[in-house]
Amino acid sequence: MELRELPNIGPVLEKNLRAVDISSAEELRSAGACEAWLRIRSRVDPGACLHQLTALAGAEEGVPKKALSPERKAELRAFFERVTTSE
Repeated sequence: MELRELPNIGPVLEKNLRAVDISSAEELRSAGACEAWLRIRSRVDPGACLHQLTALAGAEEGVPKKALSPERKAELRAFFERVTTSE
Protein backbone atom coordinates (compact mmCIF):
# COMPACT_ATOMS: atom_id res chain seq x y z
CA MET A 1 0.00 0.00 0.00
CA GLU A 2 1.26 3.45 -0.88
CA LEU A 3 1.81 6.02 1.86
CA ARG A 4 -0.67 8.44 0.31
CA GLU A 5 -3.41 5.81 0.61
CA LEU A 6 -3.11 5.81 4.41
CA PRO A 7 -5.33 8.04 6.53
CA ASN A 8 -3.72 11.31 7.64
CA ILE A 9 -0.89 11.16 5.08
CA GLY A 10 -0.89 14.22 2.87
CA PRO A 11 1.80 15.37 0.45
CA VAL A 12 4.03 17.02 3.08
CA LEU A 13 3.98 14.10 5.50
CA GLU A 14 4.53 11.68 2.64
CA LYS A 15 7.56 13.71 1.51
CA ASN A 16 8.93 13.76 5.08
CA LEU A 17 8.50 9.99 5.43
CA ARG A 18 10.28 9.34 2.14
CA ALA A 19 13.11 11.63 3.27
CA VAL A 20 13.68 9.32 6.26
CA ASP A 21 13.60 6.13 4.19
CA ILE A 22 9.98 5.15 4.87
CA SER A 23 8.26 4.67 1.53
CA SER A 24 5.43 2.22 2.18
CA ALA A 25 2.71 1.44 4.69
CA GLU A 26 4.61 -1.69 5.67
CA GLU A 27 7.78 0.29 6.40
CA LEU A 28 5.78 2.75 8.52
CA ARG A 29 4.20 -0.09 10.51
CA SER A 30 7.59 -1.74 10.93
CA ALA A 31 9.24 1.45 12.20
CA GLY A 32 6.24 2.57 14.24
CA ALA A 33 4.82 6.05 14.52
CA CYS A 34 7.16 7.19 17.30
CA GLU A 35 10.31 6.09 15.49
CA ALA A 36 9.12 7.61 12.20
CA TRP A 37 8.35 10.88 13.98
CA LEU A 38 11.75 10.90 15.70
CA ARG A 39 13.47 10.40 12.35
CA ILE A 40 11.46 13.23 10.79
CA ARG A 41 12.17 15.52 13.74
CA SER A 42 15.92 14.83 13.73
CA ARG A 43 16.54 14.76 9.98
CA VAL A 44 13.88 16.80 8.20
CA ASP A 45 11.66 18.96 10.40
CA PRO A 46 12.97 19.94 13.86
CA GLY A 47 9.59 21.53 14.55
CA ALA A 48 7.59 18.34 13.99
CA CYS A 49 4.64 18.65 16.34
CA LEU A 50 2.26 16.45 18.31
CA HIS A 51 -0.30 16.65 15.48
CA GLN A 52 2.21 15.05 13.11
CA LEU A 53 2.90 12.31 15.66
CA THR A 54 -0.80 11.54 16.08
CA ALA A 55 -1.26 11.58 12.30
CA LEU A 56 1.51 9.00 11.98
CA ALA A 57 -0.01 6.85 14.73
CA GLY A 58 -3.39 6.95 13.01
CA ALA A 59 -1.79 6.05 9.68
CA GLU A 60 0.06 3.18 11.36
CA GLU A 61 -3.26 1.87 12.70
CA GLY A 62 -5.14 2.67 9.48
CA VAL A 63 -7.54 5.14 11.10
CA PRO A 64 -8.03 8.92 11.12
CA LYS A 65 -6.12 10.45 14.02
CA LYS A 66 -9.42 11.49 15.61
CA ALA A 67 -10.29 7.79 15.92
CA LEU A 68 -7.27 6.95 18.08
CA SER A 69 -8.27 5.75 21.54
CA PRO A 70 -7.93 8.18 24.45
CA GLU A 71 -5.29 5.85 25.91
CA ARG A 72 -3.23 5.93 22.71
CA LYS A 73 -3.53 9.71 22.51
CA ALA A 74 -2.31 9.97 26.12
CA GLU A 75 0.65 7.67 25.35
CA LEU A 76 1.58 9.80 22.35
CA ARG A 77 1.29 13.04 24.32
CA ALA A 78 3.52 11.62 27.10
CA PHE A 79 6.08 10.47 24.51
CA PHE A 80 6.02 13.88 22.80
CA GLU A 81 6.49 15.69 26.12
CA ARG A 82 9.38 13.42 27.14
CA VAL A 83 11.16 14.08 23.85
CA THR A 84 10.53 17.80 23.67
CA THR A 85 11.35 18.56 27.31
CA SER A 86 14.65 16.65 27.11
CA GLU A 87 15.90 18.66 24.13
